[in-house]
Amino acid sequence: MKKIKYYYNTNTLRYEKLETPLHVKLLRVFGFISAAIVTSVIIVSVAYKYFPSSNEKRLMQYNEQLQERYWVLDEQVAKMQQRMTQLEERDNDIYRTIFEANPIPDSMRAKEMAQQKENEMVASMTNYELENSIVRSLHNLENRMGAQEKSYVEITSFIKNKEQLLACTPAIQPVSNSDLKRLASGFGYRIDPVYKTVKMHAGLDFAAPQGTPIYATANGSVKVAGNLGNGYGNHVVLNHGYGYETLYGHMYRIKVKPGDKIKRGEIIGWVGSTGKSTGPHCHYEVHKNGRHLDPVYFFYNDLSPEQYDRLLKMSSSSNQSFD
Repeated sequence: MKKIKYYYNTNTLRYEKLETPLHVKLLRVFGFISAAIVTSVIIVSVAYKYFPSSNEKRLMQYNEQLQERYWVLDEQVAKMQQRMTQLEERDNDIYRTIFEANPIPDSMRAKEMAQQKENEMVASMTNYELENSIVRSLHNLENRMGAQEKSYVEITSFIKNKEQLLACTPAIQPVSNSDLKRLASGFGYRIDPVYKTVKMHAGLDFAAPQGTPIYATANGSVKVAGNLGNGYGNHVVLNHGYGYETLYGHMYRIKVKPGDKIKRGEIIGWVGSTGKSTGPHCHYEVHKNGRHLDPVYFFYNDLSPEQYDRLLKMSSSSNQSFD
């Protein structure tokens, strides 16, 4: 039975029935509903934060598994990168050095990768970002392996052409010098015979009578044959391939012409004193990739160890050059 409330009316001095106005009832209902909604939101928020649903638990577990798989794959990629680095170092420092080939620049192998702090990176990554990170690492390794494979193909061709490489490497003296008496001036800073100042002498001078034969020191083709007004007088430049070139200066007469194919030991001209020269001699230079090298280190084919040692000492003595 519904309870009826009364209140004492001081004006009428009587007890009267208490009646609640409709707008007050509506406000009370609205207040109750609002409080219920706010309480529900708070409860749901706390529940979602501290009590994940079964679906959320599955997603969180799956995300942890993805991260664990990423770490495994990342460790495998790191090992592969380490092995690739070792292969690249052996390729540049051993294999290509043996065959006197230029090292492959790192840019070709895409070796430079951004180094990141893996712990912080993975913690902030989404699954999509983790997948992209692995794909980038594998793509980088694929590029490096492709470049390395091309290098090994090139090295294989070097092995097959080793005999040709040796034939194209300067290995004998340009004039007959079995008694080692014709080496007049060595490689390095020498007194210039014309200007009487110390200048770089980029080759060896072999003093010999005019008309003495000059021999090609390796197989190659004639690049220059003539007098270009550069001080060498009548001279020949041979291109041997593999970065090697040799120059023979101050000839009395030239036997070959540009484009001719030359074998080691073949006569290419005769000793003279043309150009900037103070007497009959053969000025001989060896170039590798445009760099001047001391020719005395390329006489291992026609000298005994004792003769080579004597020639080495003679070439290192300071004196005046012939040109």
